Amino acid sequence: MQVPAPFEYERAASVEHALTLLRQLGPDARILAGGHSLLPMMKLRLATPAYLIDIDGLADELGYIRVTTPPTPPASGRPAAGAPTPEIRIGAMTRHRALLESELLASRVAIFTDAERVIADPVVRNRGTIGGALCQADPAEDLSAVCAAIGAQMVIRGLDGDRVLDMGEFHRGPYQTAVQDDELLVEIRVPLRTGSGSAYEKVDRRVGDWAVAAAGASLSLDDAGVITDAGVALAAVGSGIAVAQARAELLGHRPSDELMSAAGAIAAAACSPVSDQRGSAEYKRHVAGVLTTRALTRAAARAGATAMKGVPA
Repeated sequence: MQVPAPFEYERAASVEHALTLLRQLGPDARILAGGHSLLPMMKLRLATPAYLIDIDGLADELGYIRVTTPPTPPASGRPAAGAPTPEIRIGAMTRHRALLESELLASRVAIFTDAERVIADPVVRNRGTIGGALCQADPAEDLSAVCAAIGAQMVIRGLDGDRVLDMGEFHRGPYQTAVQDDELLVEIRVPLRTGSGSAYEKVDRRVGDWAVAAAGASLSLDDAGVITDAGVALAAVGSGIAVAQARAELLGHRPSDELMSAAGAIAAAACSPVSDQRGSAEYKRHVAGVLTTRALTRAAARAGATAMKGVPA
């Protein structure tokens, strides 16, 4: 029987309480949210925290999906200079199921809906949280690639205040993030841009399994149909997430089959998969390229549709 090492348990009453406990207890304390990653590691003695701080009761405080109210445009109809970009804010304790069922995400950032449909199984989706998934930073984890592709920002809170980081700063490598021992990830911020679309593609061997490869993509188009912003991110094919070279290939061009294929080839060349029971490195690299092309094609179609409607994707 797999049994965790002995530990002490504390239940946080608020974010402030959790942060106070983290500072008091030091690096031997770990946060328990959904528990689907931490508890199996504890049973295998791969993680042996002396203290567990349970934040499951903070779902009311940190479990939300809402859009910020954009500023009122001036008479010209154009956004005021320097006005903040509208954004969706997602609390770190938001469950996978809530992400999957969110009409707001489905209509404006469909990459979340795409990804949540292929994440794990109903048990995990009912209990697992976006914050727990991102902080685990597993190389095969889907939501890290989603957030990297759409340019999301992570809000990290400590007793001394908040830090706001993009995914390049937040993700430090496999199982490593910028969250310090006395900090919490509290919110994910997703920018909303008119004429934007996003999509996620994944191949796995069976439902609920880790991916053979996965790719997320986002595109923003101007009134002439030219790509003004883009993001490409991969999962399960190496320690990297965002593919900057593919983004550079896309900017300043109109979407086309040739352009999407070229970006897919760049993403395939940039990844570093390893051979295992899910396939050879060569096979995974090929799949990553195909999935990137597919995700970009779907993102472009969605961007075009939302540009016609005049609302953010």
